[in-house]
Amino acid sequence: MTQLGPPEEILACLFDLDGVVTRTAVVHAAAWKETFDAFLREREGDSFRPFDDVADYDEYVDGRPRADGVRTFLASRGIRLPEGTPGDPPDAPTVHGVGNRKNDVLLEKIRTGGVEAYDSTLRYIEAARARGLRTAIVSSSANCRDVLRAIDAEDLFDVRVDGVVAAERGLPGKPRPDTFLAAAQQLGVEARRAAVFEDALAGMDAGRAGSFGYVVGVDRAGQAEALYAHGADRVVRDLAELGGME
Repeated sequence: MTQLGPPEEILACLFDLDGVVTRTAVVHAAAWKETFDAFLREREGDSFRPFDDVADYDEYVDGRPRADGVRTFLASRGIRLPEGTPGDPPDAPTVHGVGNRKNDVLLEKIRTGGVEAYDSTLRYIEAARARGLRTAIVSSSANCRDVLRAIDAEDLFDVRVDGVVAAERGLPGKPRPDTFLAAAQQLGVEARRAAVFEDALAGMDAGRAGSFGYVVGVDRAGQAEALYAHGADRVVRDLAELGGME
């Protein structure tokens, strides 16, 4: 093992954004809850079953591209909507319309509350780069670049594969490994020599499906057992536990 935790053969580190680098996972969960609860109330009346911002978020939404999250959660409630188009207005009764409503809610929450980084993660990334490891940010978020700029961390990553890049290239999102594989390829590193750092179960699935050399589950929600079950090689509550940041 290196001083940073992953095995010696690891040459690159691929980091998820929300919940690993930034404290935005809870903001995403709140935005999804507000959006889905409003949608379900409009559809079913006051007797609707609310979106659970822990269980439903972890199982159906966390780590997935926005439209996939809409489809997956609504399918769990037996609801199927027309796809619509990415430019649908936020009040459109389509998959993309609901997704765009969620994004509007999220951006408003970020605008009013700001964005916080996990300082220990930033220090870990700096330490990894100082030791010659290459770094990439891999996120399903279309707002990834703006969030990185908000925390002054854009320069910490050699490669960015986010929701915008995935859409441009036609890459399926997590739990498929394609975005992580694309990042490793851009870094010039084989998957077996890259480590994935994720807090979402879908991200664990992507790490396992891509046969990455090491998968670190970051347990921000008390789900260590599930992270291991979905493919983590090691689970930590914070990247400071991996060491190497003195």
